[in-house]
Amino acid sequence: MLSTTFPISLLLIVLGGVPSSQSPTLLRLTAYLTGSFSSQEQSAADTTFADVRLRMVPIWKNRSDGPWLYVEQAMAGKEERPYRQRVYHLAQRSDTTFESLVFTLPDPLRFAGDWRKENPLATLSPDSLTIRNGCSILLHPQEEKFTGGTVGRGCPSELRGAAYATSTVVLTETVMVSWDRGFNKDGTQVWGSIRGGYVFKRVVDR
Repeated sequence: MLSTTFPISLLLIVLGGVPSSQSPTLLRLTAYLTGSFSSQEQSAADTTFADVRLRMVPIWKNRSDGPWLYVEQAMAGKEERPYRQRVYHLAQRSDTTFESLVFTLPDPLRFAGDWRKENPLATLSPDSLTIRNGCSILLHPQEEKFTGGTVGRGCPSELRGAAYATSTVVLTETVMVSWDRGFNKDGTQVWGSIRGGYVFKRVVDR
């Protein structure tokens, strides 16, 4: 079973200081995802991996339908033009399964850098977003981590001749390992790392 203890300071950051009726494990998952992360250390050791910066921040904190997160991913030094912007909606499906639904934003680059704001995506609401059907991440608590990924071939992709994409995730308090890959209709990988997932370590933005 996953421990329900967690530093209160990080929980208050996630919740904005507001008490929540969400389960302790869902709160822990939200806290693990929230923050700034970097693959700089991995990139320095293995140049087949790029130096990528990842930011995830809570949005719409007053909603009662579970945590929502705004996500930006950008190459180091090019943070003003992130190559991936998403919204995640976290939900608990059972004691052992949590789902991160994935949404895209309209005209996303106009929100680049919103993670720095006190109220990111304040001008948007869930009905402004487009869900990526089949691309949800299912996560399962194991000891002090979460593991999981997409299901089967259900997440469509047309990038570089792909027919579908897969993602696998291992998440702890300080590290997220994320492995995104695209495959053609024959199951041959056409994009993404072939050496394993990106290792994003939690960092403090200065």
